[in-house]
Amino acid sequence: MGILEIDSIEMSFNNKSILNGIYLKAETGNITGILGSNGCGKSTLLRIIFGELQPSIKSLRINNKRFSKPFLKSNDIKYLPQFHFMPKSMTVQKAFQYFKVAIDSFNIIFPELSILKDQKFKTLSGGEKRIIETYLILKSPSKFVLLDEPFSHIAPIYIKRIKDLIYEEKQWKAIVLTDHLYKHIVGISDNLYILKDGWSKEIKSLNQLEFYKYANI
Repeated sequence: MGILEIDSIEMSFNNKSILNGIYLKAETGNITGILGSNGCGKSTLLRIIFGELQPSIKSLRINNKRFSKPFLKSNDIKYLPQFHFMPKSMTVQKAFQYFKVAIDSFNIIFPELSILKDQKFKTLSGGEKRIIETYLILKSPSKFVLLDEPFSHIAPIYIKRIKDLIYEEKQWKAIVLTDHLYKHIVGISDNLYILKDGWSKEIKSLNQLEFYKYANI
């Protein structure tokens, strides 16, 4: 069982406040969704949790133990960034070896993509890259998973399979995700937060999304 909590986050760019007093909690067995309009700081928050960005103020705890160092080289947290991250010259099979993930299981779930194993990432479509990258991050050893836009550029048939993978992996991991396709986030999440005007608010009822002028439910 793992519990990740982050609070008192303050982050500014060019003297403009992006995040101010953010709180978020994620725990093993739960999917935590983050909603918010473009530019509200969702990606920034995930990068802060992972350690790519250092805010002016931050309190991050895992199982009530405070952490101040980034998780960039840690197996505790895996992070899927918003943009493609695999080296263009790396083959798909090498990527699975690097992440210590079995490619045979991937081929069973995505048989249409099994022919790609010897291809380099620079030859793949955006959707193919996203599916493989998301799978690798979800299945590689970790306690916490951060997913930024996991459903982007992916066909609906594959979104369903990615969702099934997320449901499966949450048994052993705490998963935090955000996506501009908010209905997928609402449908899959056990807990929801919305970012608005720099602060976070836990969503207890979907009617709150209308109250915050985020969506018509």
